[in-house]
Amino acid sequence: AGESTGSVATLHSRSGSFGKQSNPFLNTRGSATSLDQSAAPNSQATAARKKAVGFAPPPPPYHRAKPANTMQAVHLNSTDGLVVVSAFLPVVLHRSPEGQWSADWDYEVLLSMQTHLRVTRIGVVKWRGWHGNTGKKGSPEAGVPVSERGLVEECLRPFNCVPVWMDTALFGEMYNGFCKGVLWPVMHNVTSVYSAKAETNTSSKPSDRMQEDEEPQFSEYSMDDYQQGPIHGGRGREKELWSAYNTVNRKFAEVVVQYFHEGDLVWIHGFHLLILPSYLTRRIPMAKVGMFLHTPFPSSEIFRTLWCREDLLRGMLNADQVGFHLFEYARHFLTCCRRLLGLNYGMIPDASGGHTLAIDTNGRHVAVTSIHAGIEPPVLNQILHHDPTLAEAASIRNRFEGKTIFCAIDRLESLKGIPLKLLAMERFLRRCPEYAGKLVLIQIGISAHERGDDYLRTRNEVTEMVNRLNEMWPGTVQFQECPESSMRLQQRLALMRASDVAIVTPIRDGLNLVPLEYTIAHQDAISPKGQSDGRKRGLCILSEFASCTRVMRGALHVNPWKISEIANAIYQAVTMTDDERMRRISTACEFVTRVTTQRWALAVMLDLKGVHKSMNPIQYSGAGLGLGYRLLGMDIGFVSLDFSAVAKAFKNSRSRLVLVDFGGTIASNDNIDNLSRFQMVKERKEHSLPSPAMLNTLKELCSDKKNVVFVVSGKERHSLTKVFGHIPRLGLAAEHGMFISWPSNNSRGERRHWENLVPITDRSWRSLTMTIMEVYTSRTHGSYIEETEMKVLWQYRDADLEFGYLQARELEDHLSNCLRGFPVDILHGGVEEG
Repeated sequence: AGESTGSVATLHSRSGSFGKQSNPFLNTRGSATSLDQSAAPNSQATAARKKAVGFAPPPPPYHRAKPANTMQAVHLNSTDGLVVVSAFLPVVLHRSPEGQWSADWDYEVLLSMQTHLRVTRIGVVKWRGWHGNTGKKGSPEAGVPVSERGLVEECLRPFNCVPVWMDTALFGEMYNGFCKGVLWPVMHNVTSVYSAKAETNTSSKPSDRMQEDEEPQFSEYSMDDYQQGPIHGGRGREKELWSAYNTVNRKFAEVVVQYFHEGDLVWIHGFHLLILPSYLTRRIPMAKVGMFLHTPFPSSEIFRTLWCREDLLRGMLNADQVGFHLFEYARHFLTCCRRLLGLNYGMIPDASGGHTLAIDTNGRHVAVTSIHAGIEPPVLNQILHHDPTLAEAASIRNRFEGKTIFCAIDRLESLKGIPLKLLAMERFLRRCPEYAGKLVLIQIGISAHERGDDYLRTRNEVTEMVNRLNEMWPGTVQFQECPESSMRLQQRLALMRASDVAIVTPIRDGLNLVPLEYTIAHQDAISPKGQSDGRKRGLCILSEFASCTRVMRGALHVNPWKISEIANAIYQAVTMTDDERMRRISTACEFVTRVTTQRWALAVMLDLKGVHKSMNPIQYSGAGLGLGYRLLGMDIGFVSLDFSAVAKAFKNSRSRLVLVDFGGTIASNDNIDNLSRFQMVKERKEHSLPSPAMLNTLKELCSDKKNVVFVVSGKERHSLTKVFGHIPRLGLAAEHGMFISWPSNNSRGERRHWENLVPITDRSWRSLTMTIMEVYTSRTHGSYIEETEMKVLWQYRDADLEFGYLQARELEDHLSNCLRGFPVDILHGGVEEG
């Protein structure tokens, strides 16, 4: 069932190779095996042990946890350095007609927060044409001119911001093509929301598609001049899109390495840079690298549709910490790692004496955290008290005087669920016609040109529904589409302050701060002064698919797909008692005021700094090429192999023992698929054969009289004899050392002699074992039985991992009870065994 990487050790200790896993993580892939050990030393003690336990004892743990008394509290101080990496810098650039550049913090961005740490921010600057869509129908510029990049760097130096310069067409290919076109729908757990182009060209109505001569909207502030067109999938351009994604991540890595100082923490943000840790691991392996995703993470069934799924997961796992806003997203990530990479996860001790959820990969532990971000109430309160904000809020109230104002601010894309809330408003008014003319919904639609056809379809659908609603109940819905630059924080807070109820109903959403901002805009509603205006305000109707629904416990939670539930929430909002409304607002305010952006960042950074990572490079060994490169964590006392020392000792020695594994060393297993493995087990296909050059190398090793060479394998005797039986002075160990053929000068082609380490006595256990295993094979799709001379193996590598593992545990218990009186060990193999 595949070669074990520990087969060399089995020549001396079989039980150590086949013992149960001893780390704190679950086995998710493997095989349950029955082994004949009738002649093992001290058979009485062995039989007593089997009767008491039922399987071989586990080996001692390889990765030992640090003693509890060595745990120390983790603190962050002003001497700690932090390198924050994101797709875009959290600044807004301005250029005067005279060519002078200036910058301001973009308080819309989560990463614009101020901190006492020494922070270096790295990312691309947003300037006209940053997306590469230039020309007649695109941006008049192609990003910051090359001749003025030095001026921009000088302008950003006081902000400790470092721009990453690259060709705008390359960055646009990565951002619009791969990130928004491929990753965005997958990350939001959908694969069919953004329909293919062929599906969108069926309509002949000119209103269904944007006119070719329609002028694109440009904004120096938000740079909304995206390329128009379909966006879902690679459309056969997977190679080009993936190449652009790799190239951009590599350029980011070069800048990070340039500005990294020893001891700094590296914090990567967003799905634009998922493979950046893979490039950083090569250059700065001792750096503590954290990654935080602000989007949802999809289920394994959705994520596995990506052609680059393994590379993306391995890129994330090259970080030391991966963070999400919700455990729901973290759970999907863990499941993907288990199902697609076969990795295990569990709780491990952390630096503060508690326990952290982590994934075990290549001897390293990658911490997985879930902490929801917040907002900065002082910044929002300051804007709320600005005269322009107060004036705009008063203007909106006067325009709809005497009405209950519902507000909604969404991007015009399918995922935001705007049509669902409009259908709910229609159902509410049909069932409660007495409220017609007493309420109004102000729906702001942010232009989402980067969504291509999905944006056009959503805009047309929303416009049609708004017109229909206003025909039935005039003035009920006030719909306004605007670019992102026209709905910045000040404009949003003015609308929120003027409204009484907010409706946020996405069908799938990541970080959405609108409910949190709305809560701050109405936090005074629970004070006597705030209640003096007589308004019933401050409630939020929130989709259960938004990330903040877990922390906004005071909101009215709804399933956006259930129209009647949203309509009922609208009714609750307009009829709710003051006591219940006060309780809900107080509950919502508790999280918003307690968990701020700075507190969220501090919690994540403390977790990252607390990750145990030795500063001794000897304890890590690099392996793999390209994106497959990874760090292998080694235990304390591990010494990397010195090739020159080995070569010198080999040359000077008079007697040498050379043990060579078969699968993966002499013969490659990389190109063997599941069907080929199954056919080999059932003897329908020949095993992988070593190349002639490899056989010649073995012959040369054996020809040296100083060498004693053994090929060690889990295969049966006849397989090894067929491949290596003609090589003189070559020793063979079949079935992990159960059978030994000692080296001999077999120059005449004589038949090999095999010695049995375990004599064959009672074989009656095999028929009973086969009968039991056949029952489990019939109810576990993808499993099969492998039978050799000395073992019967139930293989579930091709079955569903979780179900197969549960069945294997049950089979293990079943066999332990039925085979107590037989000289047999029941062993549960791990990932390599399976």
